[in-house]
Amino acid sequence: MSTEQREPERRGRKARRTRDTLARAAFELVLDRGLRHVTVEEIAEAADVDRRTFSRYFRSKEDAVLDAVRGDGDRINDALRARPATEPPLTAYRRAVLDWLDDTEAGPWHLRPRIFELLVLAEEEPTLYAAYHHIRVDAQEESVAILADRLGVDRREDIRPAVTVAAGAGALLAAQAAWVRSGLPDVLPALVVQAFDALSADLLIPALTDRRTAAPQKEAPHHEH
Repeated sequence: MSTEQREPERRGRKARRTRDTLARAAFELVLDRGLRHVTVEEIAEAADVDRRTFSRYFRSKEDAVLDAVRGDGDRINDALRARPATEPPLTAYRRAVLDWLDDTEAGPWHLRPRIFELLVLAEEEPTLYAAYHHIRVDAQEESVAILADRLGVDRREDIRPAVTVAAGAGALLAAQAAWVRSGLPDVLPALVVQAFDALSADLLIPALTDRRTAAPQKEAPHHEH
């Protein structure tokens, strides 16, 4: 490989290191001191760059802090692509999430240092939560595209991929919220299983039956003779 060919690779590696250094500085500072007590200038200084360099990589301190979880949606989607084509869409999505949680090399949330703290903070800070919501939406859009391809349908005309992802992502979000409230970093996988189980039709049938049973019965018309 010539010097001219190696130069773009070298610049790319340097840019990646700079971005990672900024993201790590933001992550540690914000978790140690709180989002409102950290400025972009302090993050840049901790990473030994200037404010202009920070702005080349991130739009805000929230964006930099959340870089730690930005790749998780991609990891789930990679697992979704790898699921057997014969699996029903929601089953494939569920197992993709569980595959991610089982992959110690990928570092799922409950195995990665301080991610639990980050998601607790996101529940408390509106601007951080809003930024995290955008990351989730982007990942879910890709999930819809993957499922539409699996089903061989046009996502603009067939609502099933979007409904499937909304249900599966909702289960994951509910599990995450319960995880944050629990204060127990290790229980996330069990909560994810519970959340997806709650989507089972078997849990809906008794409630529907109970409502039909409880419905008042109309009295037969009384005819006087």
